[in-house]
Amino acid sequence: MNNFFSKKIILVILLLLAIGIGSFIFFTLRVHDAPDLSVDLVEQKVFETKHEVIGSSVEGRNIDAYTYGNGETHIAFVGGIHGGYEWNSVLLAYKFMDYLDDNPDVLPKNITVTVIPSANPDGVYKVVGKEGRFTFADVPDDGLASAGRFNANDVDLNRNFDCKWKPESTWKGNIVSAGSTAFSEPEAKALQGFVSKNKPKAVIFWHSQSNAVYASECEKGILPETIDIMNTYSFASGYQPVKSFDAYEITGDAEGWLASINIPAITVELKTHEDIEWSKNLAGIKALFEYYKNAK
Repeated sequence: MNNFFSKKIILVILLLLAIGIGSFIFFTLRVHDAPDLSVDLVEQKVFETKHEVIGSSVEGRNIDAYTYGNGETHIAFVGGIHGGYEWNSVLLAYKFMDYLDDNPDVLPKNITVTVIPSANPDGVYKVVGKEGRFTFADVPDDGLASAGRFNANDVDLNRNFDCKWKPESTWKGNIVSAGSTAFSEPEAKALQGFVSKNKPKAVIFWHSQSNAVYASECEKGILPETIDIMNTYSFASGYQPVKSFDAYEITGDAEGWLASINIPAITVELKTHEDIEWSKNLAGIKALFEYYKNAK
């Protein structure tokens, strides 16, 4: 009887050893064949937003730039160069920033985006009475927003750049100051410095309210790539493409200056001063992303 139990105990031990060895081999192979999750986590890491103050206004307010991604193709979006008169272009820029924060996968790996939401913070402050972020509720409904078009030196900043610059220019047939020289204003110098440092592949300016996408040009005419991105944004967004603004003479505009240094730039003019027209502009943005994702 004792011999019987001894054999039974030995069989149980051997069975347990076999199960243990089999389990060890099974799990060893599973771990060996399993995907390297650490690599996947690195590849899926959400990019961090880089905030930089690229300059300050006449009254000392920051001109902020927010950069997303680290691709070799750098695209910049600029709002609010006409301050509180075009406050919806500033809110559009902030909406775009929030969208990038919430949807980082929308940005192709080869693209870096910088958003400069408010290129004329003094003009914005004159209308909404706030620095930095504001909301629709902060904008007064008094019809006096045109007072915020200029900077604190009463200069139209989009006449202060070095493309056919003159000390006086026009806006809707009115004479406006373009500053004492090209880049005389600190806000224009801030954009000049940003472009010099980062050398963007293209720059998109948001304005209102002509309901169109305009190409940029200077003495040498329109760059071929400018036509491409104008048509790309226009087709996706529904804004009318316009090669040249000819309603009245404009000198010293930022877009024209960029054309003069061989950087494609377009002006996206929203339909009204009251809405950011988000769905239309998001479609245009995504189309540009696809264009530069596939560009050689």
